[in-house]
Amino acid sequence: MTVASDVLQELAPKGVVRAAINFGNPVLAQRNPDDGSPQGVSADLAHELANRLGMKIEFVTFEGAGKVFAVTREDVWDLAFLAVDPIRSEEIAFTSPYVVIEGTYIVRDESPLREQSQFDQSEVRIAVGKGAAYDLFLTRHLEHAQLERADTSVAALELFVEADLEAAAGVRQPLADFAATHPGYRVIDGRFTSINQAMATVGGRRAGQQYLEDFVEEMKASGFVQAALEKSGQTGASVAPPADK
Repeated sequence: MTVASDVLQELAPKGVVRAAINFGNPVLAQRNPDDGSPQGVSADLAHELANRLGMKIEFVTFEGAGKVFAVTREDVWDLAFLAVDPIRSEEIAFTSPYVVIEGTYIVRDESPLREQSQFDQSEVRIAVGKGAAYDLFLTRHLEHAQLERADTSVAALELFVEADLEAAAGVRQPLADFAATHPGYRVIDGRFTSINQAMATVGGRRAGQQYLEDFVEEMKASGFVQAALEKSGQTGASVAPPADK
């Protein structure tokens, strides 16, 4: 199928699809153990998109979502995989979500904190990855708890442990993986928010955004997203429902 010239110009203006990959969210992207290249649902979607555009793929990798957003206007990527957020939407054009994941907390076993509703207290210090979707959400919604920011989500877990903070916030799956391999920690049931992961391009690229929107809906409906999640072992994440028309 022929792709319109304005779509190609907006999604591959340099003649290659430059796709930003965030290794800070292991649900979406992981490093290939052999060569370190991106793999996972985000990389699979990027490869499929590039194939349809008739272009080669060029991955631009980051260690945190905040770092991807920070360079939006620096012309280093044309396609990204990020959580939908009102602040980001001021500069980024999102599709409907393709994956939904949970934001929750990890605490020490002896912590008195056991429910989502207990964390917004002045004596509670919560480590977060700076600029991550859950950082942006908690910044808007917590009135009393203190957010302690680290450069990445991985660094936030390290800060939680090393600074003896009351909790760390993040995506459920990596928090659960940490607790499973580090005795003395537990993940809080439930969620403080659902994190909607979407494809995105730089704001103002309307033709590119619409193409991505149609692409995402097809990838969800065809089972591509589900298969990519299963292939990468991310069975805890959910394929997003179809977009409202």
